[in-house]
Parts: sequence; C-alpha cells; structure tokens
Amino acid sequence: MVISPSMTTGLFLTRSFIWLALIAYALAIGLMILSPEHPGWRLRARSVWTFGCIAFLAHVLCAFAYFHHWSHTEAYRETARQTAALTGRAWGGGIYFNYLLAALWIADVSWWWLAPQSFDRRPRWLAIAWHVFFFFMVFNGTIVFGHGPVRVLGVDICLVPIACWWYRRRHLTVVR
Repeated sequence: MVISPSMTTGLFLTRSFIWLALIAYALAIGLMILSPEHPGWRLRARSVWTFGCIAFLAHVLCAFAYFHHWSHTEAYRETARQTAALTGRAWGGGIYFNYLLAALWIADVSWWWLAPQSFDRRPRWLAIAWHVFFFFMVFNGTIVFGHGPVRVLGVDICLVPIACWWYRRRHLTVVR
C-alpha cells in the first residue's frame, strides 16, 4: 500500500489491518491445506489464523472508530451505499455478514486453541461450510467490491487456497 500525504491515519490503519488479515488468511489456509504432508505446519497455521483474526477485529474497530463514529446505523448506510453503487439496490444487510464473519472467526480461533483435538475432529461438512463462507467474504470484499490494485491482490489471495487444494489433490493422487 502506498501512503500518500492525503491518506489519513484512520484510512491507513483500517486498510493495513484488513490487508494483514487477508494475507494471514491466505497463508493460514495454505498451511492448513498442506499440513497433512507437513505436521509442523499445523501449529504455524493456528498462530497465523489467530493473527489474522486479531487483524480483522482491529480493522473492524478502526472502521467503526474512524469512519462510522461507532454507529451501526452509519455502517449500515455506508454498506447500503456501496451495494447500491455496485448493484443499483441500496441494501445494507451485508454488514451482518461481516458481523457473522467476526463472530465465527473468533469462535473458530477459540475452539482451535481451547480444544485442538476436538477442533481437528470437527465434522468435515462444518469445516468446508466455514471455509466456503470465509472464501465468499474474501472474494466479495476484494474482487466484487474492490477496485484497481485491491482487486488484483484479491485475486491473488483467492488463488492461494485454490492452488493449495489443487496441489494437494494432485500430489495425493500421484502418491496413492
């Protein structure tokens, strides 16, 4: 991210924290997907996943502090404005998906730290549903609603889990 003289501290912090969260997401998901072949990577994935969650929460706090004046109503209106600019329909309900992402990510990190064996045995459908939802949020936040370099970096971040999954699937097929 290039910092121009006109970029405010709030904008810089808000953007920096979301990019840290997104980079941590890509790194952690890659480590998670490839960890069966590299057991030590699983612990690294948990640490990076946790860092990503903290960075995302810092992003949300900065957005509310610097842009929405701690007002859900204002955040809802801004979400509606951005959605209308893209789709022609002013709907702010997307803010609730962000709240859900935050709650689920906190729950996921907490579960992984507090009960790692249970976390590792969670139903496959639950892990898949969670990561599909997470990917959907990243894709929409960076590619659908993003512009310029954000969109390009979003494509790169979204390609990481796809490439890791493809590599692992191909590698396991060859090994078997």
